[in-house]
Amino acid sequence: MAFEQVAASALCTFAKLLTGVRAVWIGSAPDARQRVYYANHRSHGDFVLIWASLPPQLRRRTRPVAGADYWLVGSLRPYIANRVFRGVLVDRCPHPGRPSPVDQMRDALAAGDSLIIFPEGTRNLGDGVLPFKSGLYHLARAYPEAELIPVWIENLGRVMPKGALVPVPLLCSLTFGQALSCMPEESKAAFLDRARAALLALAPPAE
Repeated sequence: MAFEQVAASALCTFAKLLTGVRAVWIGSAPDARQRVYYANHRSHGDFVLIWASLPPQLRRRTRPVAGADYWLVGSLRPYIANRVFRGVLVDRCPHPGRPSPVDQMRDALAAGDSLIIFPEGTRNLGDGVLPFKSGLYHLARAYPEAELIPVWIENLGRVMPKGALVPVPLLCSLTFGQALSCMPEESKAAFLDRARAALLALAPPAE
């Protein structure tokens, strides 16, 4: 087994032990279909938890989308992002003539992979979900063959709060919702509102 596979397995085991994560599928199942998993964003560890919660055969063909400005710093982060997770590292402010994030994500889907994305565009340090950026809409239009699966992450922001160096052990849960797609005549605003509402519907009731 290649070192990258060993590292990936170790990271998955660590994430599961640390968080005791429980994955619940509502209206969908962990099938071998091409998908875009989109989730709320509270921590740099979000994509690791989703990735680790997928069955191994799906995990091997699922790539997280993340900002190149964070993951290409130093020597360890680029190795983990590129070699262990096979991440799609996007330039959130692409220069003229360079591929856009949507182009990069579409190319990954065209190669047969699934994706994990965070349509808020940045980590949300408050409650609820920030308005979605337009990338999810443009990706749904560019590659309608992929199912869109909302994923609600509960508690991970408390496990790895911003600036923390040491994770705080705490139970986490993931709720995978029903697949949706962009309707032929649906406007960008209507689609993004509907996709955001589908994600919020998976959140646990407020105490």
